Amino acid sequence: MTVNNCLFCQPDTPANRHIARHGTVYARRDNFPAAEGHIEVLPLRHVASIVDLTPVEWVDMHILLRRLLASGDADGWTVGVNEGRAAGRTVDHVHVHVIPRRWGDVADPRGGVRHVLPGTDPDAWAPAGVRQDGA
Repeated sequence: MTVNNCLFCQPDTPANRHIARHGTVYARRDNFPAAEGHIEVLPLRHVASIVDLTPVEWVDMHILLRRLLASGDADGWTVGVNEGRAAGRTVDHVHVHVIPRRWGDVADPRGGVRHVLPGTDPDAWAPAGVRQDGA
């Protein structure tokens, strides 16, 4: 199913250029990239939530993500989904962001996606299983 006003449901056009495809999913360059090489992987079928992907779409997405990550030249990757409007999603068609990361792109990359909310401090985090108060 496609939705006429959904950018991601548009065919391979300048605003939605398909750069790779595997089965039921495709990859495109992000129109407002967070870093050079920022892409998105999404189903061809119009679906708003990641929980509504079919098993075939999940497998196809996994295969395409693996292929894209293996072919990239980044030092690392931030891979994520804004699931719902409260999480920052602006297009109601599920899409996985694949953002190349390079040493020096931020002063301290520790914590990665935790920094989407204010007040994160990697120096204050304790190792798993260790209480902050030392007890």
